[in-house]
Amino acid sequence: MATPFIGLRTCIYRVPDLPAAAEWYSNALGIKPYFNEPFYVGFNVGGFELGLHPQQNAVGCGENVETYWGVDDIQVTFAQLLACGATAHEQPTNVGEEIWVAMLKDPWGNILGIIQNPHFKVA
Repeated sequence: MATPFIGLRTCIYRVPDLPAAAEWYSNALGIKPYFNEPFYVGFNVGGFELGLHPQQNAVGCGENVETYWGVDDIQVTFAQLLACGATAHEQPTNVGEEIWVAMLKDPWGNILGIIQNPHFKVA
């Protein structure tokens, strides 16, 4: 059976001060973000994305991390996961530049993120 998953794509850290975090990560990574908006900052790190998302009450210890699995067709994969027993957490949403994200919960309550991002191709 072929899998619709094509690899891990994005890890997002929620931060209370987006501009300060963007500056810190730019310095720490040695690169500038490829996507820099007031609602999200994204870095292309070796074909994978390190993202920063503003959140006023960001807590620590990994509770601010979202992980997304890359897919070729987010609508089809979202429907397939629902059919397998997942429940919708966040519907597929176009976040700009033809990038789509969605989140579901597996039967045990784990959040499963999927992303369709034409800007990232793993070599």
